[in-house]
This record gives sequence, structure tokens and C-alpha cells, in this order.
Amino acid sequence: MNNRLRELRAERGWSQQDLADRLTVSRQSVNAIETGRYDPSLPLAFKIADLFDLAIENIFVNPAKEQDQ
Repeated sequence: MNNRLRELRAERGWSQQDLADRLTVSRQSVNAIETGRYDPSLPLAFKIADLFDLAIENIFVNPAKEQDQ
């Protein structure tokens, strides 16, 4: 799943470890989500959205919908 996590993190000047600490996950998990190797669970996706004060849809992009455009 594509996402804007790296962009949003960079806008705030946070490292992957900073974001991981805020989400209580590992830095490796943040890296895997950013690179699309791992899709977060729904609770984690909500936690990410809450942290950035955005809707989930404004962070994560459904690849099936990207192909429709």
C-alpha cells in the first residue's frame, strides 16, 4: 500500500526512530510501512492518522484505486 508517511515524517523533522517511539513500534516497522513492505493493522493506521491529525485516506492510498485513475 502506498503512503505519505515518509513525507509527513520529514515535514516534522522526525527520524524513523522518533516516529517509532511516538507510535510505540520498532524503527524497522516504520521503515517497512514507509517502503510499502508492510501494511499496518487498522488500529496502527488509526494511531498514525491521529498522530498526524489526518484522515487515514490522506495518508494511505489504496493501490486498486490508484489504478482506476
